[in-house]
Amino acid sequence: MRDRLRDAASAVYERVLRREIDGAPAHVAVIQDGNRRYAREHGDDASDGYQSGAQTTEQVLDWCADLGVEELTLYAFSTENFERPEEQQEHLFDLLEEKLTEFAEADRVHDERVRIRAIGDTDRLPERVQEAVRYAESRTAGYDGFALNVALAYGGRDELLTAARGVAEAVDTGDLDPADVNFEAIESRLHTSPVADVDLIIRTGGDERTSNFLPWHANGSEAAVFFCTPYWPEFSKVDFLRAVRTYESREASWRRTRAERSLALVRALGSEVKEARRILDRFKGTLPDPPEDVEAETQSAD
Repeated sequence: MRDRLRDAASAVYERVLRREIDGAPAHVAVIQDGNRRYAREHGDDASDGYQSGAQTTEQVLDWCADLGVEELTLYAFSTENFERPEEQQEHLFDLLEEKLTEFAEADRVHDERVRIRAIGDTDRLPERVQEAVRYAESRTAGYDGFALNVALAYGGRDELLTAARGVAEAVDTGDLDPADVNFEAIESRLHTSPVADVDLIIRTGGDERTSNFLPWHANGSEAAVFFCTPYWPEFSKVDFLRAVRTYESREASWRRTRAERSLALVRALGSEVKEARRILDRFKGTLPDPPEDVEAETQSAD
């Protein structure tokens, strides 16, 4: 009886949240934390927790499709995971190989034109996982309906360090002029170069940190961040909708702030713009070409 009441209340809350959401972030990134703790609390092996978490991952793909999210990045295996016991790593590698192959062959992936990409230093992974990556990427390479990025052997600081070394080497060999070192020069050398800027990061499991995840694409765009306590296998659609609502609230706050700053700037510069317009009118007849762009600029500020 208690479970039925809880499920009914959750369904009602889900409908309320859905009505409160007008749109969706284009790119959501997820740190899937809590699989092992979930398994321990349920008396299972860590591998069982990861299997349960894989089911949640498939549900999240459905939720993204429902809301119109265009890109999803999953933090599946970090560089720090190489420090775990070998047995745990092998369980993760088995699961990654299995799920990548399943996804590459799933009808829904092909029906919805989902493109699967691995980001990270994948050369560090066992050959069987690398083969599964190549298989999934090749089977979906031409799709443009939805982007699913799987972060494997990924670490944000390592990625930035690798990009910095690449830039330094290009400058040293004369292939890149120091004056041409810009955002594009760095971004093109990232493991994640095909990835769009992140709008929303979700972390499950209760920890409030982003753990070296996509610093270039997330922090550079000042992504909204949503932390929640459920372990990844327990992550629900209500949790997902709450995360999206957090993103929308953040966006609305940014729009208000930008509008207030713009209004303050116009007010502060109002007298200067009017003076510039007065001087421009005095000398307009002596200028070789009509300064239409300048005139339009000053008129718009009146």
